[in-house]
Amino acid sequence: MITAKRLDTVQEYYFSKKLREVADLRAQGKPIINLGIGSPDLAPPPEVLEALNNALSDNSAHQYQPYKGIKELRQAIAGFYDKYYSLQLNMETEILPLMGSKEGIMHISLAFLNPGDEVLLPDPGYPTYSSVAKLVDAKERNYKLNEENNWLPDLEKLEESDLGRVKLMWVNYPHMPTGSRASEDFFEKLTRFAEKHKILVVNDNPYSFIQNDKPQSILRKNGLSDYVMELNSLSKSFNMAGWRVGMLTGSEKNINSVLKVKSNMDSGMFYPVQAGAVEALKLTGSWFERQNKIYSDRKKKVLEIAAELDCEVREDQVGLFIWAKVPEGKTSEEIVDDLLYRKDIFISPGFIFGSQGEGYVRFSLCADEGTIDEALKRIKT
Repeated sequence: MITAKRLDTVQEYYFSKKLREVADLRAQGKPIINLGIGSPDLAPPPEVLEALNNALSDNSAHQYQPYKGIKELRQAIAGFYDKYYSLQLNMETEILPLMGSKEGIMHISLAFLNPGDEVLLPDPGYPTYSSVAKLVDAKERNYKLNEENNWLPDLEKLEESDLGRVKLMWVNYPHMPTGSRASEDFFEKLTRFAEKHKILVVNDNPYSFIQNDKPQSILRKNGLSDYVMELNSLSKSFNMAGWRVGMLTGSEKNINSVLKVKSNMDSGMFYPVQAGAVEALKLTGSWFERQNKIYSDRKKKVLEIAAELDCEVREDQVGLFIWAKVPEGKTSEEIVDDLLYRKDIFISPGFIFGSQGEGYVRFSLCADEGTIDEALKRIKT
């Protein structure tokens, strides 16, 4: 069989290939330490696991579930946004639970993009934005981010270009991979930009609570714009990456547009998973405080690794990673391969996140302190 032409434009996800290589090295007896992947190693909250187990015996647990999620989950998402973002969302019309926010990137693209429409993509940024744009035959337009501007888009510079064919813009704050934050004022400025140019701006927001005591949403507190939406997720904040629970928030009009796609792609989320998610979203701020204490302690040790490699790090980063500038005269790939093949340590090269990521590497905080200590010991010897 000849595959669809759209597959000619995309490559296998970098981590999919690289993790196979790491697995092969481990199979050869190499004691590889993985500091490259942002898959939380900590356990979900006990209350969540209890709710999941209890829901398994519910009479309707194994039936098809509503496309928009159960009422209790939408209610919990509304309460979560009210408590932490001071936003009052209509649980019936402005919230759509997802099987992970990655699913939402595809659904949004299918709902709003026609072949040839242009999409603004952050560079550096999450590679999936680019892959999905290719899969739906949209035209990519990268906007460059840099450290001098705190990794925020230069909206004035964007307005100097022709935006007539741009339909969608992806932003991601707190930002992955750099850990930079956007202020409420910047989000308001970005919303005005979206409305002026009739561009749908979507903020991908899974890192709000990781080492960050000021969670922000791009959504307005005084009424939702038809040109702004937000993705969020339980994967990082609640250590539930494998559960695949996310959410999309936005105006009723836009939510209904995405629902047209989603309702033709799945038959609802497994009920016990939704029951567990409800309990997670009800947790108090003390949960985040305990998690962040762990990540803070790990961060201190990872910063020692970065210093040992002569990498420069901005310490005001938030999120699940450390973004580090490599020494002058070296490339990110050289640093990564040297660590992998000589020290049995895997980290992520910055270039996989875009051309602006070259010259940087990314360390994950998803490893316990003992593992990080061992990595530091190997680098020093």
